[in-house]
Amino acid sequence: MLINLSDVLSDQHKTVEETVPLTMDVIRMKSGDYPVVKSGPVHVRVEYVKGKELLICADTGLETLIPCDRCLEDVRHEFVLNVMRHVDVGLSDAELTEELDESNFIDGYHLDVDKLLYNELLSEWPEKTLCREDCKGLCKVCGQNLNTGSCDCEETGLDPRMSVVRDLFKNFKEV
Repeated sequence: MLINLSDVLSDQHKTVEETVPLTMDVIRMKSGDYPVVKSGPVHVRVEYVKGKELLICADTGLETLIPCDRCLEDVRHEFVLNVMRHVDVGLSDAELTEELDESNFIDGYHLDVDKLLYNELLSEWPEKTLCREDCKGLCKVCGQNLNTGSCDCEETGLDPRMSVVRDLFKNFKEV
């Protein structure tokens, strides 16, 4: 969704405040595509600071499906996004100072709300997603989800160099 910034960048420097729908229906990343299953409206406020500097605030919430890292079942993950960016639309990214943020979500006189929120989602994306703390994962041989049932596969993940030690344990079990 694009928001016109001509009012705030004009000589009157009117504050732009809008509530717009989130048009992002999927989050595309290198690791895959994640569907947005629930999203609220995005409240955006853009204020003039000085020169070509703007203060951009955006608030919304959304829910997406992320596969569990162990068993690959879909897990609902909720994001509450409160974005605050201080940008200078007159500077390129190479000329930015420490107190200013990137402005790659502004193109001319238009603010791309989805791109602004996407950048925030990347920084808040979970490192590890589990369906539950004690998730057993998948069988390494047949791929059975071990949370829903067991399989009859033998554990083949043992190191063959440990066979002597394994034989010792088998001998002591018989006694």
